[in-house]
Amino acid sequence: MSQFDLVILGGGSGGYAAALRGAQLGLKVALIESDKVGGTCLHRGCIPTKALLHSAEIADGAREGAKFGVKSTLNGMDMDGVNAYKDGVINKLYKGLSGLVKSRGIVFVEGHGKLVSKDTVEVAGVKYSGKNIVLATGSYAKTLPGLEIDGERIITSDHGTKLNYVPKSVIVLGGGVIGSEFASVWKSFGSEVTIVEGLPRLIALEDESSSKQLERAFRKRGINLELGVKFASAVKNKKDVTVTLEDGKSLTAELLMVAVGRGPVSDNIGYQEQGITMDRGYVLVDDKCRTNIPGIWAVGDLIPTLQLAHVGFAEGILVAEEIAGLNPHPINYDGIPRVTYSDPEVASVGLTTAEAKKRGHDVVELTYDLAGNGKAQILNTSGSIKLVSQKNGPLLGVHMVGARVGELLAEAELIYNWEARAEDVAPLIHAHPTLSEAMGEAHMALAGKPLHAHG
Repeated sequence: MSQFDLVILGGGSGGYAAALRGAQLGLKVALIESDKVGGTCLHRGCIPTKALLHSAEIADGAREGAKFGVKSTLNGMDMDGVNAYKDGVINKLYKGLSGLVKSRGIVFVEGHGKLVSKDTVEVAGVKYSGKNIVLATGSYAKTLPGLEIDGERIITSDHGTKLNYVPKSVIVLGGGVIGSEFASVWKSFGSEVTIVEGLPRLIALEDESSSKQLERAFRKRGINLELGVKFASAVKNKKDVTVTLEDGKSLTAELLMVAVGRGPVSDNIGYQEQGITMDRGYVLVDDKCRTNIPGIWAVGDLIPTLQLAHVGFAEGILVAEEIAGLNPHPINYDGIPRVTYSDPEVASVGLTTAEAKKRGHDVVELTYDLAGNGKAQILNTSGSIKLVSQKNGPLLGVHMVGARVGELLAEAELIYNWEARAEDVAPLIHAHPTLSEAMGEAHMALAGKPLHAHG
């Protein structure tokens, strides 16, 4: 039996971050992964979808070149070329990550691991014992009861990143981040797209104002929306899928993509047998990612925190540093930046207006329209930056809609996490012309001295 300071089960964002940081801090580390290091994010999620979204942006640029005085046309999508570009990005990042794991002296074990005792993981009959065990087995694409995924007519995001053709029509079941991003891609590629969402609005975890702006933008792009109505059934044949909604309406498309969220990978891996406290498949942890079993930790999509790669990454670092005795601060999950990389993008950090009021804050709001921003006009994008603030106090949330607003999140995150006030940010000089100017203008307006805004 091999002995380690740290045995990590799962090589996705949370697992490999714990491994790299642990090794950096002098721990002897084993990293166990049944597939490739990098997990869902690198191979089936974040990276491939954003590559597809960039291809979609190029397609729209070609289609709309005349708006900018460029004589261009879109002759169609070469999906072999799109996938070669996407896979090239993935492979380059994968090689780099694999090299990092090897260079840090981490023992990488390829195979399906199972927790067989409170300090041991077994892979293909070989046992790896650790003073600490980190569970990082990630998540899978969920479906609904009675809705069978066949990978051909009825697919998930896992299949969506690997399609070798552009479907003529798609029904996207689910209007969260994943559904909205794929709907945006396929519309740009030339598909007829309908989103079905049982909740009253898209991206329901975001501020309501952001949802409404995204819905308007999607309708303007010709994406059909069925909001506030639930799925009832689906019937497929060789050519298409017919979806019936609970209100009796029927929709038919070449593909049905199920994007109803992701569930934790936790069955048949030994968690229950070792007495780990769980809820609906999620492993429950404290604010330092400790389970109820001493020496066993859990990170990433396996625990009921935000299912974002950068969250798992931060949790993995937190655990490694806690094990090494650095006593890091717990993660403030309100301060995690969030992006939906659709066209337009939706980005936020902090509290929504509704959540801020629910927590008892005396809320002041300010919305700055990107119509007043020079770079936004150059990019031909519309949208806004909305600030949610405590009256006479710090910023509680920043909510943005528009092209490339995800790139503004770094400043927004600093503003929120440093508990800055509008008057602290207003004097900061932002380069002109940039989208970042809109951040400064919004804070100037909230501080009572609007420049390129009415107030």
